[in-house]
Amino acid sequence: MTHDEHIEEVMSRVRKLELKARRLVRETFAGEYQSSFRGQGLDFDDFREYAHGDEIRFIDWNVTARMGTPYIRKFREERELAVILAVDVSGSAEFGSVHFSKREAAAEAAAILGFSAVGNGDKVGLLLFAHEPILFVPPAKGTRHVLRIVREILMAEPDKPGTSIQSACDFLIRTLRRKAFVFMISDFFDDPIDKPLGKVARKHETIALQVNDPLEMTLPKAGRVVFTDPETGWEALVNTNNANLRMGYEKLMRRQMEGIRAICKKNGIDHAQISTDRERLGDLHRLLKKRASKRAR
Repeated sequence: MTHDEHIEEVMSRVRKLELKARRLVRETFAGEYQSSFRGQGLDFDDFREYAHGDEIRFIDWNVTARMGTPYIRKFREERELAVILAVDVSGSAEFGSVHFSKREAAAEAAAILGFSAVGNGDKVGLLLFAHEPILFVPPAKGTRHVLRIVREILMAEPDKPGTSIQSACDFLIRTLRRKAFVFMISDFFDDPIDKPLGKVARKHETIALQVNDPLEMTLPKAGRVVFTDPETGWEALVNTNNANLRMGYEKLMRRQMEGIRAICKKNGIDHAQISTDRERLGDLHRLLKKRASKRAR
């Protein structure tokens, strides 16, 4: 495939993703998004008379002295957010055993989140990373900006295919001056991730979207197969007919997934899994409903 043909194929996928993501956002997603995220602060709105149960710290003593009765300051939430999509485009993101690769699943999730954000008046930015940060697109508004983000995710070609969650987190901490909402979209097949994610979560509200493929979780019975690590090039001949080997592999992967969830919980990071073999909307919808219910408490 020539370079021009590759670009045309990518743009065709971007256009299809745009149509699908816009429909999903319009039909089911926009309300959940808005109810799930807080603004960056509070803006003064007006005064009103104090009522039992109001916060005493919001009493305005100057107005109270003039009116002869306690008055408090009312505030409205500042809605505009900076949403950062930190997307892993390392070698393992190219894997996909069904219809989509993990990178394509990540691009679809990014499109849904991006169109939800701009539809709500928020800014969206992008960090692409693999072994190191590859591209940073500062937060901005608008449909064209979201389309550029999706295109960059699909077209990225890292020089080194490895994964470094730590380098991505370090970059975000250095670069983002104001508090932001960070969606870390990765398979998280890296170590260490505990301390890097914890540092980002202390400075920015962080959400982990773990992208996986069903074939990564369960080995099929397919005889002798050569497995290649797409990030290191390491190869191994594996006899997948061995039932004990398949069972051991599944246990190892379950422990790894449980470990990632435990790290997120420890650091106060909301976590959801995005699979290549099902619609991304359901996973994101459940995550935002969970966040909305926590806000309502």
